[in-house]
Amino acid sequence: MDPVPAAAPPAEERQIQIHLRKIPLLAELNDEEIIRVKQDMRIRQYIKRDIVLQKGGHGDGLMFLLSGQLQVIDVTEDGRAIGLRMLTPGDFFGEIALINNSTRSASVVAMTDVLVGFLPAPTAMHLFAHSPSVARHMLKHLAQKIQRDSELRALLSINNTAKRIYTYLMQMQKQQSLEPGVPSVVENLPTHQDIANMVNTSRETVTRALLTLTQLGIAQKDAHRLIIRDPEGLKKLAHGA
Repeated sequence: MDPVPAAAPPAEERQIQIHLRKIPLLAELNDEEIIRVKQDMRIRQYIKRDIVLQKGGHGDGLMFLLSGQLQVIDVTEDGRAIGLRMLTPGDFFGEIALINNSTRSASVVAMTDVLVGFLPAPTAMHLFAHSPSVARHMLKHLAQKIQRDSELRALLSINNTAKRIYTYLMQMQKQQSLEPGVPSVVENLPTHQDIANMVNTSRETVTRALLTLTQLGIAQKDAHRLIIRDPEGLKKLAHGA
């Protein structure tokens, strides 16, 4: 059973409707639909490293990340945690178990203190069936999920660990401009251990790879982000040049 955290403070409760409008899945709902979602949604708080969803749990609702950062993980038979993807505000999760009426196929862990909205299954399923915009966004999301899973399998098939790390960073970077030579940025950079979990290697290997990028002038770490000053150089390293 999922943990039952403390209720959100009143000040945060007043911000829920603002949060809902920022969620792409719900952005096109009319005011009446948003009010219904807000009335049915339960707000939950978790602290860093809390388990938000447990693998094997029942798919009893749809969850939305309102603030903070989460990581979807799976655990191998020998007990190793494998990161599947990172979640940022506006993302939703738990949809597969909900739609299939099955158990959850992975766990979700808080990377920071987080605020999560839980929408019970009946309300979520009503949206899927009666809101064209929600249905359209859900189809797009599922298609993107298939693509991400394919990219993850390709990433994990790379034998060289450094190349896996560089390829992962390439996938994370957000282009700030289409102009050649302009730096790109990896926002909300995960910890070295979290990156290690994502690419199935050790924290020390991630640290060495990031140090190499800094020494070569390809990247610069800045608080919780990584500035890729030479995207083409990162691409060459990922491809083994």
